[in-house]
Amino acid sequence: MKKLLFIFGTRPEAIKMVPLIKKFSSRKVFKVISCSTGQHKEMLDQVLDFFGVVPDFKLNVMKADQDLFDVTSSCLLNIRDVIRATKPDLVFVQGDTTTAFAGALAAFYEKVKVAHIEAGLRSHDRCSPFPEEINRCLISKLTDYHFVPTKIAETNLINEGIRDNIWVVGNTVIDSLFLGLNIIEESQDRAIESKFCEIDFTKKVILVTGHRRESFGKPFEQICHAIKEISQKFDVEIVYPVHLNPNVQKPVKEILSGIKNVHLLKPLDYPEFIWLMKQSHLIITDSGGVQEEAPSLGVPVLVTRTVTERTEGVRAGNALLVGQDRSKLIKSVSDLLVNQSSYIKMTKVKNPYGDGDAAGKVMNVIEKKLPDNL
Repeated sequence: MKKLLFIFGTRPEAIKMVPLIKKFSSRKVFKVISCSTGQHKEMLDQVLDFFGVVPDFKLNVMKADQDLFDVTSSCLLNIRDVIRATKPDLVFVQGDTTTAFAGALAAFYEKVKVAHIEAGLRSHDRCSPFPEEINRCLISKLTDYHFVPTKIAETNLINEGIRDNIWVVGNTVIDSLFLGLNIIEESQDRAIESKFCEIDFTKKVILVTGHRRESFGKPFEQICHAIKEISQKFDVEIVYPVHLNPNVQKPVKEILSGIKNVHLLKPLDYPEFIWLMKQSHLIITDSGGVQEEAPSLGVPVLVTRTVTERTEGVRAGNALLVGQDRSKLIKSVSDLLVNQSSYIKMTKVKNPYGDGDAAGKVMNVIEKKLPDNL
């Protein structure tokens, strides 16, 4: 049996790793080992419970008042011990987190091959997003098998001198989205809907998320002021699950609290969030995952970032880069609410991030690359 070690630490990583873990676990020739660093412990555990995945290793690296030095060193040392204990044939990392970088570096130090899921994303601004852009560039230098979501991501790697072992497979986040919505539908459980009883779904719903550190301060305040003006200008329901970071909590509560049609919620569990995305008329976000998921639901995305590594959605027309400019955000939302042709144009474009079979494509490649005993 070939031993495959899957390393993840945040909720987005877990969401995108779950389809792979399930797909490889269905083949008896693979021994699947999963390791959670616990970089986002509570939010991460909820996703794993929803999909029925139990990690073999839970490292719990997060401590109070840590900085990037602490998290990186703790992940690196703990993952080293897991690799030495399990002796995997291949280590999978996903995306651009500190967990992913530390996992790839630890595997490299232990001379274990690395497979990078969602490889090749680039904003071409080393400080935005921070530190993710540098993480993903460094991971690419440590990786043996590059699984990219799109041709643009492949081109990014080629332009950096990486030309071998690149496969365009789509993004596993779409696999998880469809899997999660099927679980919700098959359960026929109305508990999720009942959690949003204060929201009038007969009106157009605008879903808002925000958490990027490069937006903290004045830029974030401008976004909040724009949302406030939109709530006053239009008869819509604005739903905002507020990130727990104090740099998000403070401006959001100061500017948006007490507005009747603005619903400030605690962070949502994954099934609640994808259900709410499906009900939304449009989404305002700085999230990378949402930029990838929403097009599969036919929901336009306004991206509150100055640059994005998810350029495919912008080029295709699923997403619009609006930055943190108050007037531009208001104008863009107004256009989508009033101009039906603008709205339809953004909803009818095929999702450039795939059709929901990325995990199967990855497994087909690995079966050929690790052929012994298959």
